[in-house]
Amino acid sequence: MRPYILAEINWKALKEQQVDLAILPWGATEAHNFHLPYGTDIFEAESIAAEAGRIAWERGAKITVLPAIPFGVNTGQADIKLDINLNPSTQLAIVRDIVEVLNRQGVRKLLIVNSHGGNDFKPILRELGLRFPDMLLVSSNWFQLPEKNQFFDEKGDHADEMETSLILYLKPELVLPLEEAGDGKEKKSKIKGIKEGWAWSERQWSMVTEDTGIGNPKAATKEKGEKFFKFVTEKMAELYLQLCEVDIKERYE
Repeated sequence: MRPYILAEINWKALKEQQVDLAILPWGATEAHNFHLPYGTDIFEAESIAAEAGRIAWERGAKITVLPAIPFGVNTGQADIKLDINLNPSTQLAIVRDIVEVLNRQGVRKLLIVNSHGGNDFKPILRELGLRFPDMLLVSSNWFQLPEKNQFFDEKGDHADEMETSLILYLKPELVLPLEEAGDGKEKKSKIKGIKEGWAWSERQWSMVTEDTGIGNPKAATKEKGEKFFKFVTEKMAELYLQLCEVDIKERYE
């Protein structure tokens, strides 16, 4: 039993346990090129949240890691077989219900550990922040850490070298040989503003990539994945600790 993992602890142990911060891992169920499992984002979210929880717990953080949400926003992938979509309004309803439980029980801080680029929790947390002004609601996208480029050679954002390396470390038995992977080539928008990043339109996945990947995974290794995982979980543990320690009413300097 890991006392910081809600799914593993029992009520006898938990009912007297202080909880300053709840962590909600959030993934997606979707195709990841030809070689990675549909649960890639789930495995990443669960593993990163739990290992960071271990590090933070051993340093004195009073936390609980909630069970991961396995489905994400996949509205641009409606024709990709069994890519499971949750609409943003559904995500709002889920987060609202969880926040209501935490607030009622005196857990005033929530961190969403997001592992899927299609999930955008900013508008959700803005809306819930008005409804629950005494709570601190935070989301994090670990895959946007700027240091990522120090670990990997090939850029990408889906089933790329980074994700492939992580899953080679976390779930190697679920990864096909890399010679079976597509090259993750991405077609770019013809619209200049979208291409430059100051305009936005959702990517229609089957128009953008032939193998559902974006970024060449062929240089991925288990060793790269292990190094990056340790870096990410250390950074995330620091965030857990700071969130536990911060006074909600005195959190700016």
